[in-house]
Amino acid sequence: MHGIVPGGGLSPDGTRWIARRRGFFLPVRVLSRLFRRRFLDALAAAHHAGQIRLFGEYAALAQSSAFARWLAPLRHCEWVVHAKRPFAGPEAALAYLSRYTHRVAISNRRLVAMDERGVTFRWKD
Repeated sequence: MHGIVPGGGLSPDGTRWIARRRGFFLPVRVLSRLFRRRFLDALAAAHHAGQIRLFGEYAALAQSSAFARWLAPLRHCEWVVHAKRPFAGPEAALAYLSRYTHRVAISNRRLVAMDERGVTFRWKD
C-alpha cells in the first residue's frame, strides 16, 4: 500500500494552507509505528461497524473474534514507512502514483503462493 501525506494542512478555519516546518513531522520509526496502530485501529473499527464485507476464503473473518485473531500478528511486525521530500507540485505527485497504479512491480500472474511465512513469485534476473 502506498499513501501520500501532504507536507502541511488546511488552517482550522479552512481558508489557507499551512506548510510544514523543515524536516519531517516525525522520525520514520515513530511514523511507522503510529501509522500501523492508527491503520489497524481504524480497520478494526470499520469491521466492528459492519463496513467491511468479506467473501470467499475470508468470509469466516466476518466474526469479530476471527478478525481480531487475524489482525493480532499485524500489530507486532514492523511496518515499513518510506519518507521522502515533498513532491514538486501536483504533476510530480501524479507521475509518482502512476508508476504504481498503472504498472505494478509484481503482477498477479507472477504470484505462485502466499502463506503466513511469505509470498512466492516468479522473477527474471
